[in-house]
Amino acid sequence: MHFTGRTWRPPYEADSFIIQAASGCTYHKCRFCSLYKKECFRMAPLREWEEDLKELSSYQPTARRIFWTGANPFVMSFDNLKTRALLVHEYLKECQTMAMFANIRDIKDKKVKQLRALRRLGINGLSIGTESGDNATLRLANKGYTAKDIIDQCRKLDEAGIEYYFVYMTGLAGKGNGHRNAVNSAKVFSKVNPRFISVDSLTLFEGTELYEMAERGEFVPAGEKERLEELQIFIRNLQIRVHLFANSVSNFYPTAAYLPRDREQVIGELQHVLDTVGEEEMQRYRKNLKSLG
Repeated sequence: MHFTGRTWRPPYEADSFIIQAASGCTYHKCRFCSLYKKECFRMAPLREWEEDLKELSSYQPTARRIFWTGANPFVMSFDNLKTRALLVHEYLKECQTMAMFANIRDIKDKKVKQLRALRRLGINGLSIGTESGDNATLRLANKGYTAKDIIDQCRKLDEAGIEYYFVYMTGLAGKGNGHRNAVNSAKVFSKVNPRFISVDSLTLFEGTELYEMAERGEFVPAGEKERLEELQIFIRNLQIRVHLFANSVSNFYPTAAYLPRDREQVIGELQHVLDTVGEEEMQRYRKNLKSLG
């Protein structure tokens, strides 16, 4: 298999078989991200793609779901995605679905008709690192798109029947701005239909632009209690049926819920943590994080 650079998949794709569609990221400008800073974007040549499919079929001929690795393979053109999906079915006869990371920008050049065609080919699972739906926070993080872009592009996915998943990041708006970020993000996310939302909490790592901004006093990180309060507000304001997973290592208190069913229960759990654990203990946990993977 032709794996190069950083290769990873979301925890919820743990049972999926992986194949490298790309390495690195096409954007490289998110101020908080350290994942692909030293990697140039590279699309796997079709020759490598077919060789890897042949190898994968030799030991997993009954694979039913494939995860295409790379920061955002969905940046490929419609024709390129279609060609690769057809090759997957040629070598893996029982494959039903394919998933990958995507950016909101990657959807813009694809028409609903094309998205429907990709869905019929089995592409059904886009992990989208939205991080926020609040315009001020999106600008601070230098995400390169707006809240309206999230709504417009994800409504295309909804119309095409392609399943997708969001990320929300507590603390990204900075000290004193968590309430605004939570309310506005919940409002935007509630206008579309992500199957689930993964919650991370901002951790500043050396080498990122946001870390350097914090060192210069241009960005003040939110406290740990403010982040938990932000998560409570986000959960309180979501108005869609959605699975929420706030159980990555970046979260001081791991929790998961199906909303709206578990709304009051999880808000109560978070309140108990706020009432019984001190800020210093939470900050020690954050400082001891060396990586998120």
